Amino acid sequence: MLIGELARRTGVATRLLRYYEEQGLLHPHRDSNGYRSYPTSAVSTVARIRELLAAGLNTDDIALLMPCAEDAGPVQACEMSVRIMADRTADLDRRIADLDRQRSQLAAQLGASLAHAGERPSTGPKQPHVAGPI
Repeated sequence: MLIGELARRTGVATRLLRYYEEQGLLHPHRDSNGYRSYPTSAVSTVARIRELLAAGLNTDDIALLMPCAEDAGPVQACEMSVRIMADRTADLDRRIADLDRQRSQLAAQLGASLAHAGERPSTGPKQPHVAGPI
């Protein structure tokens, strides 16, 4: 199938499909006229790529674990896939912890600001005067 057909079947733009090819995620054959020709399995490959991107993996990670992700269903537990997914999960855990800490600090600042505002009138930035209709 040509790239336009693959794009139609997957809902992924041809430009993005070419990017996946550049990243080593898709491997079309070239016809004698230079057109890309994809096997029917490319539809499921693109779906798998989209699924892994949505899970937070980048294209470099996906290229490394694609040999463990060729069949339908979950990614096979090969050494590479386990390492990559464990590393990304740990990264997410760190980011979640950082965001949780930031949220707590911001909530504490907000609480302190509101408590302080209750003690005396606000001296914050003045709102611009907007003239009404004439």
